[in-house]
Amino acid sequence: MSTLSVLPDIERVEKQAFRDGMACLGAAVNIITTDGPAGRAGFTASAVCSVTDTPPTLLVCLNRSASVWSVFTANRQLCVNTLAADQAAISTLFGGKTPMETRFQAAQWRTGATGSPRLEGALASFDCRISEIAQVGTHDVLFCEVLALTVSHNLHGLAWFDRGYLPLQRQDAR
Repeated sequence: MSTLSVLPDIERVEKQAFRDGMACLGAAVNIITTDGPAGRAGFTASAVCSVTDTPPTLLVCLNRSASVWSVFTANRQLCVNTLAADQAAISTLFGGKTPMETRFQAAQWRTGATGSPRLEGALASFDCRISEIAQVGTHDVLFCEVLALTVSHNLHGLAWFDRGYLPLQRQDAR
């Protein structure tokens, strides 16, 4: 018997109330990229989280109705590019309806260990193989084993909070 089945009926949180609550949860801004047999694609995401360091694994949430969903699930590899403070414009570009080729032309890229595009000037780039996919509601949770990592220790970060971008300053730069 699952724990949820013994709980009394509780009124569900409305979709907009949930979104408003999530606006209070600050998160790093990331461009998630892939390249492989299914093609090259990328999108903006704040739904990225560390899972474990043994083996180094993170998760990325991707809406199954997103135009890039089939490319990511077919390629089974990706790069999480955590944006630096001065990269908000590229986040907006990858978060909209901009054609894919135009998105990639707006920045400089290197090819990561998996073949996925790694953003030049990113705060960190986690090059990953998708090891497992779980479905939850409208989204897939992609569990991604980190195969290679690039970190820049001299850049400031970028966060998404209250539906807007906020630059984050490193403590040692104060």
